[in-house]
Amino acid sequence: LEEAAIGGHPNARYNLGIEEGNNGNMERKVKHLIIAANQGYDDSIKALMAAYRNGFVSKEGLAAALRAHQTAVDATKSAQREAAEKYKRAAELRDEILFKQPESSHRGDCPICCLPVPLDA
Repeated sequence: LEEAAIGGHPNARYNLGIEEGNNGNMERKVKHLIIAANQGYDDSIKALMAAYRNGFVSKEGLAAALRAHQTAVDATKSAQREAAEKYKRAAELRDEILFKQPESSHRGDCPICCLPVPLDA
C-alpha cells in the first residue's frame, strides 16, 4: 500500500490516510488525505470535510485542499476526453435499446431443447 501511495496512486494514499486515522495518527491521516485530494481523489475531500468538522483540519487547510483538488480535476478535462465520454454513453444507450428484451417475450423454455417457446406457438 505504501509503495502504491509513493508511486502516485491516490486511492492508495487515501487508504493509508484512513489506516493512519484508525491507528490514532490524525496528523498523518490528514497529510495523506491532503495529498490524495491534490491528486483529484474525491473521497479524500469528503474525509477532509469530516476531519474539519471534528477539528483536525483548519479552515485554511481545507480551502487549500479544495482548490488543489479542483485544479487536479480540471487538469484531467479535455475536449478529447469529453468526446470519448459522449461516444461511450451513446454506445451504452444503443446497446441497451438493441438488446433489451420484453418482459413476456416467450412462454418459457422448451423442456427438450431449452429454447424459448414463442408466444404464438
